Amino acid sequence: MARSPLTREAVLAAAAALVRRHGPVALTMRGLAAELGTAVTSIYWHVGNREQLLDALVERTVRDMEAIRPAGRTPAERILSVARTLRRELRERPHLIAMVHERGLTDRMFLPAQQALVQEVHAAGLRGTRAADAVRAIQFQIIGFVLVERHRERSPAQSPAESELWDPADAPHDAPLARALSRPADPEHLFLLSVRALVRSLLAPAAPPR
Repeated sequence: MARSPLTREAVLAAAAALVRRHGPVALTMRGLAAELGTAVTSIYWHVGNREQLLDALVERTVRDMEAIRPAGRTPAERILSVARTLRRELRERPHLIAMVHERGLTDRMFLPAQQALVQEVHAAGLRGTRAADAVRAIQFQIIGFVLVERHRERSPAQSPAESELWDPADAPHDAPLARALSRPADPEHLFLLSVRALVRSLLAPAAPPR
């Protein structure tokens, strides 16, 4: 069976997959050529040298983040959809996001998500400084949550663990709380809970001046 002709996009897709699995250090021209079953010269022909390849991967990652589109019936639902998508994209490609950051393109990468959030806070009736503060608060909540998740996942095993530190006897006034805190945290639940609460507060009508 004839192999499909090698394309620049196929090279970039394979390179991105390598970086996502093993980090930029694992991305060598020989390793990429082996992954694609082609000659190293073919890789150079399509993407240039390794630095040019890394630059192209960064640009590709920035473009991928432009595909974030809100979904839902209300501004709050659509903001939540942007938040969930952005969190997923950041979690799925930490090495590529780090490469974007190292090249000083983080703000550009987040611009499409910011623009989507601006559209939704405008739809909710916010304007001016209040709208800008809402957009940034939501963005910071998403990014900060992902950073905390990454830190927890990469931290050494804790001893004693959180589940061992809480016992109903330690909180006789609220045993259900102690039981809940003795169970592993559910990041997805906590993310949705925190973003929903933040969005509800930010989109609430402003209190009339006294």
